[in-house]
Amino acid sequence: MNLFDQVSDDIKAAMLAKDRIRLQALRGIKKEFLEAKTAKGGNGELTDEAAVKILQKMVKQRKESAEIFKAQGREELAGNELAEVAAIEVYLPKQLSAEELETALKEIITRTGAEGPKDMGKVMGAATKALAGKADGRMISETVKKLLG
Repeated sequence: MNLFDQVSDDIKAAMLAKDRIRLQALRGIKKEFLEAKTAKGGNGELTDEAAVKILQKMVKQRKESAEIFKAQGREELAGNELAEVAAIEVYLPKQLSAEELETALKEIITRTGAEGPKDMGKVMGAATKALAGKADGRMISETVKKLLG
């Protein structure tokens, strides 16, 4: 079952369970998936890789919103955003721990022959392809800076 079908089935389950926050998050996912399927130049299909990219974008947006809400003292809204993040992350591949990420990046640095900060672009290009969906871009970037610095 692809992600689109799984989300559709989970919407029904959330409705039956009367889980308002999860239902809201799932409806948002389905909306984004439908927009991607019907986008200009699309063929009406949505691959799981494209769906994962959409989900990562949604998680990032909600985390940023939660930070803004916390800064404004709106804890209840920040809580809602973080609850939606948890509901969305269920559909993402398991994220690498900091140690696993560092190990993978050391291997990529060795493979690319990077020697210092000037080679960061080369490493980032290889790392973002190799670790797509498994680690947040910001974490990859920070770890690469630390390893090359």
